[in-house]
Amino acid sequence: MEMQIIKEKNKSSHDYINDQLYKYNLAHFPVDLRGRYQEISIFLKDEHGNVRGGIIGQVCWNWLEIHSLIVDEDLREYGYGTKLLLEIEQIALDTDCDFIKVDTLSFQALGFYEKHGYEVFGSIDNVGRDYEHYYLKKELKK
Repeated sequence: MEMQIIKEKNKSSHDYINDQLYKYNLAHFPVDLRGRYQEISIFLKDEHGNVRGGIIGQVCWNWLEIHSLIVDEDLREYGYGTKLLLEIEQIALDTDCDFIKVDTLSFQALGFYEKHGYEVFGSIDNVGRDYEHYYLKKELKK
């Protein structure tokens, strides 16, 4: 059998890889955690329906992972980031997650997450040559 390594943008091939990894992982998790996957998208919209911020993540087995959180610069310092974070944290509690994990760069939101009870469990320096990449976790069940 001859195999080739091909670099291409192909949604069905991309989905195949993700599905295969999901199936492999599924076989190793306890039965009560299987099928616990839910994408979450919460948006901050103005009176005209324009998106001005949001938080995107997913419930995956026994945790919730935050992928993106952003609020337009002119709306920062009004508490919208906190409201979005609290909303997704409530989803984590409602779906019986044990913890939440998130990553951020040193020029982004490290202090914001720490203020809300997230703790750094790892980091990588020299990201973009001048920054650190932080990995944080918030335990929901102690």
